[in-house]
Amino acid sequence: MKTEKTEPVVSSLKKNQEKFPIIGIGASAGGLEALEQLFGEVPENSGMAYVVIQHLDPTHKGMLPELLQRVSKNKVFQVEDKMKVKPNCVYVIPPNKSMSILKGLLYLFEPIEARGMRLPIDFFLRSLADDQRDSAVGIILSGMGSDGSIGIGAIKEKNGIAIVQEPETAKFDSMPRNAINSGLIDVVAPPNEIHSKLIEFLDHVPVVKTDRIIGKDSKSALEKIIIILRTHTGNDFSLYKKNTVYRRIERRMGVHKIDQINSYVHFLQENPDEVHILFKELMIGVTNFFRDTLVWEKLKEKVIPAKVGKHQPASTIRVWIPGCSTGEEAYSLAIVFKEVAEKINPYGGFSLQVFATDLDNDAIETARKGIFPVNIEADVSPKRLSRFFTKTDDGYRINNEIRETIVFAQHNIIMHPPFTNIDIISCRNLLIYLDPELQKKLLGLFFYSLNAEGILLLGNSETLGTQSHLFTPEYSSLKIYKRGNSNLNPELFDFPSSFSRSKLTVNENKIPDKPIMNIQTHVDQLLLNQFSPAGVLVNENGDILYISGRTGKYLEPAVGKANLNIFAMLRPGFQNDFAIAFRRVVMKKETVILHNVKIGTNGSTIALNVTIQWVNKPEALFGKVLIIFTDVAKTSENKTLSKSGKQAAGSTREKELEEELQRTREEVQNILEEMQTSQEELKSTNEELQSTNEELQSTNEELTTSKEEMQSLNEELQTVNAELQSKVDDYSRVNNDMKNLLNSTDIATLFLDKELNIRRFTDQATKIFKLIKSDIGRPFTDQVSQLIYPDLAEDAIEVLRTLIFIEKQIPTKDGKWFSTRIMPYRTFDDRIDGLVITFINISDLKQAEEKLNETSQFHRLLLDSSPDVIIKLSTDWKILEFNSVAEEVFGIKHDDVINKNYLKLFVPEPERRKTEQLMNQLLKQAGENKIEMKTIIAGTAETEIEWTANVLSNNQKLPLEVIIIKKKLSHD
Repeated sequence: MKTEKTEPVVSSLKKNQEKFPIIGIGASAGGLEALEQLFGEVPENSGMAYVVIQHLDPTHKGMLPELLQRVSKNKVFQVEDKMKVKPNCVYVIPPNKSMSILKGLLYLFEPIEARGMRLPIDFFLRSLADDQRDSAVGIILSGMGSDGSIGIGAIKEKNGIAIVQEPETAKFDSMPRNAINSGLIDVVAPPNEIHSKLIEFLDHVPVVKTDRIIGKDSKSALEKIIIILRTHTGNDFSLYKKNTVYRRIERRMGVHKIDQINSYVHFLQENPDEVHILFKELMIGVTNFFRDTLVWEKLKEKVIPAKVGKHQPASTIRVWIPGCSTGEEAYSLAIVFKEVAEKINPYGGFSLQVFATDLDNDAIETARKGIFPVNIEADVSPKRLSRFFTKTDDGYRINNEIRETIVFAQHNIIMHPPFTNIDIISCRNLLIYLDPELQKKLLGLFFYSLNAEGILLLGNSETLGTQSHLFTPEYSSLKIYKRGNSNLNPELFDFPSSFSRSKLTVNENKIPDKPIMNIQTHVDQLLLNQFSPAGVLVNENGDILYISGRTGKYLEPAVGKANLNIFAMLRPGFQNDFAIAFRRVVMKKETVILHNVKIGTNGSTIALNVTIQWVNKPEALFGKVLIIFTDVAKTSENKTLSKSGKQAAGSTREKELEEELQRTREEVQNILEEMQTSQEELKSTNEELQSTNEELQSTNEELTTSKEEMQSLNEELQTVNAELQSKVDDYSRVNNDMKNLLNSTDIATLFLDKELNIRRFTDQATKIFKLIKSDIGRPFTDQVSQLIYPDLAEDAIEVLRTLIFIEKQIPTKDGKWFSTRIMPYRTFDDRIDGLVITFINISDLKQAEEKLNETSQFHRLLLDSSPDVIIKLSTDWKILEFNSVAEEVFGIKHDDVINKNYLKLFVPEPERRKTEQLMNQLLKQAGENKIEMKTIIAGTAETEIEWTANVLSNNQKLPLEVIIIKKKLSHD
């Protein structure tokens, strides 16, 4: 027996750091806000990966990664094909793609479904369940429709975790409610609490292994829980696999944060509702249409055609599907049988009878309704949807031709008797939950239930085990088996206790019984043949189903095309009364007797009583009508005629009455014919109305399809609108920031378009130009300004032409100065889209410049009026000032020495190094100092001169300049 290894996420993380939970998050309309709230609470190092699947407009560039990155502490990526999933990362599906996962790699596909019919959330979650099994987590957020509910079921089947946004917090609650209605959800919470609830759930999920040994105390508590379940639900889970039951119990304990199983026993006793929820947890039925495609292809191509070929026309093929859950498999098999029957022999009259049973009554009720959500489109082809389903507001409803072939019933396969004379049994993924001993018993029970060469279907994880001698493999890889020819006595099988057949006692000296003639049967048959009245069995429309006895004198074949309808075959005389009585029987379900009815037959008249009876029992004849003809004796009438003789025959009154009676009969016959004509006209009208109704139904289906497509488009537009709204909010914030930035710089700025129309302006610009808000869009050249700048428009056009900025200092009429800068306006894609003109107030700089000029002139005047030689040097010994006395002494002009090195000009080369060292030393001594140096005077003479040096410092006490002064030298 193949066992399923199950190990929860947290424990596996501790055991293997490479394995981590991958969380599939499905959202649609209104999902952006929920996603932002969810990721706002996700920590930076959660150890998990997040994959977001949203219904996106296929023609619109996705902005979701950028929007989520604002609130997420983890890196957000838009998925690329074969991208590896890593922990602490968020992955977003791109527009117009379907996505799946295999071995931790994300694969992108071009969607094959028409726009409006796509179910990307189900598609990904199912692949996530198959790939990650118990490490998979599915989260369903706000959205319209039912996308995601099937994917959640797949995740739960693999022992993953299912979480749903609380519907009251969702803008659109259809997707969350559909997921909750599946009964498979572990946690329901608002988006901002989902991640913390997930962490709590993971922390309380213990390690569960299939080979674990349950302790004595835990075993005792487990048995108590089984007793509580049996008391409240009537179902015994003692024969289920203990580890399976224990695992389901521990998941419920994790939901309620209960650590000890004994505490959970008390919790069950105090909360009857939890008992029902636990029962539902144990009854998790994960199924879908045409599950395991290869199995259904083989059934359609080989198995069912072979089975149909061995049956006589008009025969019935019986199928039993134990553990049918919500009926998808039963309907799938009925659809495949219908397709096969129509292909092989459309007029063969083959019929199918499917017995679909399950322990869960709620699942059976769902199956009986035959209504499924629109997300079955992922499993059922469009051809089958249009052929076998009818589109409704609630989803898809199975058509009556399929529904009528299936009987759904609540049935406990462990306790209740089995169905017999079965041709096909489909018991898939039920045995894996049961103990090996019970599996053995059920396989024996299936052997007993199947006819010779009957077919048994098992799940892909199930085997025959020790009962392999009862079945022969038909297609072993697909788990399709045929009933063997083992000569086993069915009485030796250990059937359920409530099975009514009593076991035979074994008698070693048993002598075969001789056949005993049943005299009563022969006598009853003789009496029926000799004395029973003639009768016919008809349906509600009067079509004859069975004839008993000789009915020739009451019925005759109708002229024309063969017609076995009772109304067409009645002899003249009482059709009208019979039709009225028959309708009364059908409407009121009672028995009506027509007394002393006279009909003509073979040239004479006979009187009879006609009994029309509605049949209630047996069940096989329920709804049929039995018509019995009983002759009435003519003894009294004959005596009367013999006494009266010729007087009666010649009576005028009798003739008149006979003529009147004949006229009445003719009138009744005319009325009957007119009624039949009207009935035919009504039939024709009804057919026309039916045709019109079919056209309207077709139109309604088209409108429903269009409605669904519009709904899907609406979801995509909702998503785009939410993204755009978020972008608008971002741009609004950026715009406010930019406005405040520009105003805070106190720089007047004009934004112009290519036609030099005003696009935007700052508040400071209104002090230069007389601008108001209504001036936006008008030419700026029409505006009155304070600037004395007649060439402003020409310079602006020149910048647009050459793309080279222009900067000028421009005065105003009120004596101010502005530094005007005209620059091209470049967009992010490096496109010129106008001009930016800035006006910086430099009035203070101009005033400082004038004062500096005055000071400079005054300073120069003082230098030139002094009788001493005055030279100002920089710290690297460049000449900064050179007065007129110095010009006279050194024989060189002021302009020829400015910014030139003093040492190179006026110190002999042999003395330069020594002099430079002395002067560098001088820089370290603040105040007035004496220094002697050899100096070249008038270009040739070398004279030892004593200078008075003053070192000037800045605010940081660092040497800034050196002024050397010497009394005027004589020309001696």
